[in-house]
Amino acid sequence: MLDVIIRGGQVVTPSGVGQWDVAIQGERIVAIGEPSGLPAEAGRGIDATGKIVIPGGIEPHAHAAFRFVYPWAREAGHTAAFPDVMSRACAFGGTTTIVDFANWRQGGELADAIVHRDAIFKGNSYTDYTFHAVLVGMGTEGATPERGVEIPLGLIGQVKDLVQSGFTTVKVWTTNTTLTRARQMTDFGHVLGIMEQLAAAGGVLAVHAEDEDIVMFMSRRLHEQGRIGTEFLPDAHPNLSEDLSFRRVIRLAEWTGAAIYLMHTSAKEGVQAVAEARGRGLPVYAETLHHYATFPRQVYQTPEGPLYHTYPSLKEQEDNEALWRGLVEGRVSTVGTDAILCSRELKLGGHTIEDTVGGNPAVEERLAITYTEGVAKRGMSLQRFVDVTSTNAAKILGMYPRKGVLAPGSDADIVLLDPTVRKQLELSDLHAVDHSVWEGWDIHAWPVLTMLRGKVIVENGKLVGEPTDGRLIGNRKTMPEVLRGPAC
Repeated sequence: MLDVIIRGGQVVTPSGVGQWDVAIQGERIVAIGEPSGLPAEAGRGIDATGKIVIPGGIEPHAHAAFRFVYPWAREAGHTAAFPDVMSRACAFGGTTTIVDFANWRQGGELADAIVHRDAIFKGNSYTDYTFHAVLVGMGTEGATPERGVEIPLGLIGQVKDLVQSGFTTVKVWTTNTTLTRARQMTDFGHVLGIMEQLAAAGGVLAVHAEDEDIVMFMSRRLHEQGRIGTEFLPDAHPNLSEDLSFRRVIRLAEWTGAAIYLMHTSAKEGVQAVAEARGRGLPVYAETLHHYATFPRQVYQTPEGPLYHTYPSLKEQEDNEALWRGLVEGRVSTVGTDAILCSRELKLGGHTIEDTVGGNPAVEERLAITYTEGVAKRGMSLQRFVDVTSTNAAKILGMYPRKGVLAPGSDADIVLLDPTVRKQLELSDLHAVDHSVWEGWDIHAWPVLTMLRGKVIVENGKLVGEPTDGRLIGNRKTMPEVLRGPAC
């Protein structure tokens, strides 16, 4: 007898969307098909009538327990919410896998970064999780606003071993982001070396791509002009910076043969650069954030402007629409959050181009907002919706077909999305935050059941999972077609 059968839902699979039943045995999906073709009995039957049945969402860009880098917050020792809080919000929002970041620490081995980060998550996550390794990035001991930490050449040589051990992505920054935070930039010479290793091993480079010269010059000029409020962040991080940096990173990728994942794309120029690269057959993939695609820079001028910010910055309305078109039409591959869960008071604690708090807490809203803005308002297909919220991240980051798809043999990470929900989002709908930029926003669907590897962890607004349910996904391998790309 099967453990679970989900009956009567509109099931979204790579081969199409249909009124099928989903059969589960243990932690895996074992069959999807017509009711007449599956056993009549199971340990539990779940009625999905009127619901959309999709694979659990994958959050490709999250920062649990983030140690704040803004001078005032760093000095006070502020830290963002830990994995238990973030993963609980993800579970309620229909996300079953989190991809966080493991920062290399000076003096250690690259593999040690994974071990240290896993120690924070293990036994403290309601969802499965994995990590991008980071060189060198925020949180690296020894970095100051005046001096960065040099990456040992021998460490770059460890990238191949990391990928072969099952962690396929490494992240770098191409800018120090602000004048006053600790140095985090990886120069393009070292980026070249890292790309060479990744290309040889079958890994993917994740990049926070901004042009350091442009960002630093614009920031210094804004200081001289006395225009340093939050509302000037798009001037410090302009479209030109994204255009130049994306194209430079893409050229390095073309030279080395590396696959790249360009994080939090914010400008129409970024979308265009990615589209051109993909048109040349390069394995270039773009991520945007749901608030980047929706809110224009004018919200920075409101008293609650800092609530909307993550780095680089929001841009113009025409950039919003370019991002949504890219998601719907295939030029942008994933929707992430750049998730940092903190209090409203902390998020509003900075008010300048140097200290406005980045990151957003909207992991719980991600699927519902993407459905509302993409499917309901812009005609995104259900298959494309699943691609940008789950499947593409699984493919790029090396978890497919274990994650990100409803198919026999895949993990039974399953979400029931109710498209009959029509309401304005209220703060009381959420479970881990005291603020949301989406409060009062019209939504057209909401997750009502979340299953992780065959176990229901959220049902009808109640958490029934445990913080010990989540496991480290460490045997990742990005498919050759994704590395040759563009495959998704």
